[in-house]
Amino acid sequence: MDAQTQLELEAAAFRRLQKHLMEDRKDVQNIDMMNQHGFCRNCLARWYQEAANERGIDMDKMQGREAFYGMPFSEWKSKYQVEASADQKAAFDQSHG
Repeated sequence: MDAQTQLELEAAAFRRLQKHLMEDRKDVQNIDMMNQHGFCRNCLARWYQEAANERGIDMDKMQGREAFYGMPFSEWKSKYQVEASADQKAAFDQSHG
């Protein structure tokens, strides 16, 4: 496989993951993703921002989140994010403490 095809396949896989998380599984909370997998939507947004910055594109944290979430992060939070339970917070503290 040539490098361009590999790049296109990787980009397509990223877009599919993004769509899955943003359209199909809005119910899955970031804290659950962090507790189970060690990354979440915010991590993906940060990686997107870091990739942009490495290429000389000026993008801050909130711009990276908006690019990934497809809307301002505050809007996503108000529509889809719920308060983490005590159990979720404890699991997070245990796995990331």
